[in-house]
Amino acid sequence: MPKKIPVRQCVACRQQKEKPQLARVTRTPDGKILYDPKGKVSGRGAYLCKSVSCLDKAIKSRALSRALDCEIPDEVYQTLRQQFAQEEGADGQ
Repeated sequence: MPKKIPVRQCVACRQQKEKPQLARVTRTPDGKILYDPKGKVSGRGAYLCKSVSCLDKAIKSRALSRALDCEIPDEVYQTLRQQFAQEEGADGQ
């Protein structure tokens, strides 16, 4: 019997997808906001589709801030945008 793949919901577009298809953003116990590509960093996590458009939607609606239960500085959003753009570029090749 094949192993069951967990399903998570994107905080921006609210679509449910298998966990490996989503990106995890984590607020660590010491308050840092990190992109967590492996999904192993401890802390409060939120899932997003691996696209800049979903990240932009989450920023505009403040869904990511609500999901992580903290204010997120603009520098962190810029870093996340760069990491998502790199990942989109890598997937498109």
